[in-house]
Amino acid sequence: MECWKYTAGKGNRGSQIIDLMMLVVDVTKGMQTQSAECLVIGEIACPRMVVILNKIDLLPEAKKQATIDRMTKKMQKTLENTRFNGCPIIPVAAKPGGPDAPETETAQGISELIELLISQTYIPKRDPCGSFLMAVDHCFSIKGQGTVMTGTILSGSVSVNDSVEIPSLKVTRKVKSMQMFRKPVNTAIQGDRVGICVTQFDPKQLERGLVCTPESLRTLHAAIISVKKIPYFKGSVHTKAKFHITVGHETVMGKVTFFSPVPEEFEDEPVTDCFVFDREYLYQEEYLSPAKDAGADLSEAGTQTEGGRAPRQQWALLEFEKPVTCPKLCLVIGSKLDTNIHANTCRLAFHGVLLEGFEEKNYAEDSLPKLKIFKLKHKEGQVERVSDDYSVIGRSLFKKETNMQLFVGMKVNLSTGEAGVIEGGFGQSGKFKIRIPAAAMAAVRCSGRAVSRQRPAAILGAGLVVARSITARKSCARCVTPLVATPAQVLTLARLVRPAARPAVTAWEIRQSNNTNSREMVSPQKVNCSLLHQARKN
Repeated sequence: MECWKYTAGKGNRGSQIIDLMMLVVDVTKGMQTQSAECLVIGEIACPRMVVILNKIDLLPEAKKQATIDRMTKKMQKTLENTRFNGCPIIPVAAKPGGPDAPETETAQGISELIELLISQTYIPKRDPCGSFLMAVDHCFSIKGQGTVMTGTILSGSVSVNDSVEIPSLKVTRKVKSMQMFRKPVNTAIQGDRVGICVTQFDPKQLERGLVCTPESLRTLHAAIISVKKIPYFKGSVHTKAKFHITVGHETVMGKVTFFSPVPEEFEDEPVTDCFVFDREYLYQEEYLSPAKDAGADLSEAGTQTEGGRAPRQQWALLEFEKPVTCPKLCLVIGSKLDTNIHANTCRLAFHGVLLEGFEEKNYAEDSLPKLKIFKLKHKEGQVERVSDDYSVIGRSLFKKETNMQLFVGMKVNLSTGEAGVIEGGFGQSGKFKIRIPAAAMAAVRCSGRAVSRQRPAAILGAGLVVARSITARKSCARCVTPLVATPAQVLTLARLVRPAARPAVTAWEIRQSNNTNSREMVSPQKVNCSLLHQARKN
């Protein structure tokens, strides 16, 4: 059973597999920044916790019990809205008098703590199947034996004479012997604390890191994660911001890009074990927070969607400044570790699970084009007039040089429920014609109105324009029938799901298109308009 105690400066190095956590709090100071961060990591990675109020020997004897009771109630209040609500809290003095005190000083409360830990232990479920992966936290040599690597097995199992790889060094060695708590063993499985002895390896090359089945881990330059914002982090979490990204035993700087499902898919069941490239995703300027973000200041909880809605699942693209070696589905934590440690603020911003990784150094050109993310933009226009019983003419949405054939056949929905399609351009000034069924024209005749549209530009992936909307607001003097006051009508061009015939767009061109309102930034040599038009018809 793995029991983990947070130590200042150690971060979340042990947070991959934790069964019971001890949160040690200085009774004279209470919860500090790093204690709170430890609590956050515990909520992410650990099912049980014991709180230890240490240094009770520093309290005046007359006020000791009152101070302990007061701090206990304060900790219970702190834990009230966490998964550790009601967890045991015990006072101790692990080293009375401090580190320089004589050894004759007797510790206080340690026997009670041991009894408490025994009562909290349980037999966790372990799975010996799968690839071997071990988190090494210490490495040293034994003369005449070899080099010993100690740590916790995160997954799979290992036996004497197995070959293991140190992926950060691209070195493979054979297991000579193993020990668990100073007893020789032949096999160890997930969750075991073990020392593995190998030969012909310099311990100075590895202080901390991973050891695994040969060629079972990948070195990644970028990754896609399923992401959740940590509610105790103050302020918004913005796209293109840089964070300290902790993956396994490595922490590197990385840039983050957030994206979500389209609004009509906000309530879809989250997918936690893979990422689907065949879907289209909505670009987000920052992480979308729900209307109520437990434990956080709502004024600083981040962007909220219209009506307080937020998707059940969001994702982030992480682009690392240095490559990292890690397994799939591992824990990822994003932090602002450059924040002043003495400031009363949580530095941990978000956490997630790694779903997909990109090994290619040129991943932006080789892999990102298959990630289909679109971005909405807004522009005002007008419905100019009713053309006939089945169509209306719109203007002020497209430039006169726009290739209207790219938009032919796209579906249009009115806010009142009617539907139509763009038939094509009208004249040479950027006007366009929308065909609407006769049943829907009754409402449109008497409400030719100012219109607007949302215009998404493709970013990161090869998908081009995906959605547009048109909003009718102004009466039309050309209506034959009397004008009637009706609600504003919205025409929305439905997203076009294109089949396999998708034009190739390089990452450079895609990013350029993100920095302009003109979709024509994409190189004409890269886009076959007739092929795209045919794909829309299909």
